Amino acid sequence: MKQFVRYGASPRGAQALMLAGKVRALMDQRYNVSVEDIEAAALPALRHRLVLNFEGQAEGVSPDDLIQDMIEAVKAGSGRDLPI
Repeated sequence: MKQFVRYGASPRGAQALMLAGKVRALMDQRYNVSVEDIEAAALPALRHRLVLNFEGQAEGVSPDDLIQDMIEAVKAGSGRDLPI
């Protein structure tokens, strides 16, 4: 994954992700943020914050693909084996 990214999401990206998760939970009349809220907010909050390098563009990788890969990696394990 890291081989395709020139610039990743900044701390503001993480803030946007958390805020979007909170808004989604409140819209669903819940006070707690679930993993599903974060997953649903990940693409809109992060896709425009990833800048691909030449290799990523040449391979035809999209930011959406990388974010989905990250979500799947976190779901599959504890996050220690993330491909970053």
